[in-house]
Amino acid sequence: MRILVIGGGGREHALVWAIAGSPLVDALFCAPGNAGISADAECVAIEPTDIPGIVAFARDRRIDLAVIGPEAPLAAGLADRLQTAGIAAFGPSAAAARLEASKVFMKEMAVRTGVATADFAVFDDPVRAKAHVRSRGAPIVVKADGLAAGKGVVVAATVAEAEAAIENIAVSRTFGAAGSRLIIEECLSGEEASAFALVDGERVLMLASARDHKRIGEGETGANTGGMGAYSPSPFMDGTMTARVEREILTPIVRRMAEDGTPYRGVLYAGLMIDGGVPRLLEFNARFGDPETQVLMPRLHSDIVPALQAAATGSLAHTDLRWSADAAVCVVIAAKGYPDAYGKGDSIGGLDRVPTDVAVFHAGTAKRNGGIVTVGGRVLAVTGMGADIHEARRRAYAGVEAIDWPGGIWRRDIAVSAAVGTAPVIP
Repeated sequence: MRILVIGGGGREHALVWAIAGSPLVDALFCAPGNAGISADAECVAIEPTDIPGIVAFARDRRIDLAVIGPEAPLAAGLADRLQTAGIAAFGPSAAAARLEASKVFMKEMAVRTGVATADFAVFDDPVRAKAHVRSRGAPIVVKADGLAAGKGVVVAATVAEAEAAIENIAVSRTFGAAGSRLIIEECLSGEEASAFALVDGERVLMLASARDHKRIGEGETGANTGGMGAYSPSPFMDGTMTARVEREILTPIVRRMAEDGTPYRGVLYAGLMIDGGVPRLLEFNARFGDPETQVLMPRLHSDIVPALQAAATGSLAHTDLRWSADAAVCVVIAAKGYPDAYGKGDSIGGLDRVPTDVAVFHAGTAKRNGGIVTVGGRVLAVTGMGADIHEARRRAYAGVEAIDWPGGIWRRDIAVSAAVGTAPVIP
């Protein structure tokens, strides 16, 4: 097969890394890729949102399967355009991708299907939104309706903080048109978990579980980011809970999407809050998570390519996946200042000193003058595996410490709560 992966982040590097190991692959491309991806695939200078450029390249190179990583090209209809051109696309249509592209659509779909989720109200007037916050009190959650690169959600501890978030999202339009509508939502308590499933329009195939860490600061403090680390499996997603999430959340949504004439194909990622053994839906993502993919792919024993193709072509019925019993922990190294303003062009050294049993997935990197430099906010994702979370943490942090980048920042408490009780934790 000839495969094209679209995107240039850590998620795409993990997907390329897994796909490159398949004996079914004759040629592997990535648009635009990054410095790390170039070791496993031919990188082509086409941005993910350049839909005509990607379709033309796929036609010219006789691509058999396009794997779409980021959410923006999905929302813009890249999967639709590829399918029209006769190229199988792993990723939902623009209509189906609304499950992520519009939080209002997602919440309304949850209500229609009886899926448990937080109580909410929708506003296009920031004045009315602020009045609602004052009437409800805090803690409370403020969300931009549209895509905001994982940063359009504020869990406000006070009314003043919620009002500031409304001002930032809906008045200052920090996230552009994504803030034209707001969701004000009750703040759920419990334990967060991420559930992933491959979907072929009708069938749901559950994947291994994971949990990410969104906040920039240790102890889950500070601003939301695209993700500062992740671990798999989640201790809160055993077989019983996974089956319940499939039965009560994913399957009803997938069936309703098909009934509405917008069948969902690709990977469906449910962000969950589990409290007292009851799962409630926080959000849907219409693609693999980042950095969750960087812990899922190392745990996958099966060839990923047939599974991606089956989801894209509506033939998951006879697909099965095998997973390692080992745990995986990923620590993201970001540029100082992220998720706000940050510098670029720093040199990264020490990558050759990272232990061989640790995977380093690149995100915001490029090759320059024979070396690796930073070009993004989240730059590297360092993944260790072990018999339990504690051992996986130890290996991941050993990999982080081997890297020479004074301008890099990272959290030292990734997966620490999951490791408690298995062994003494490291910083």
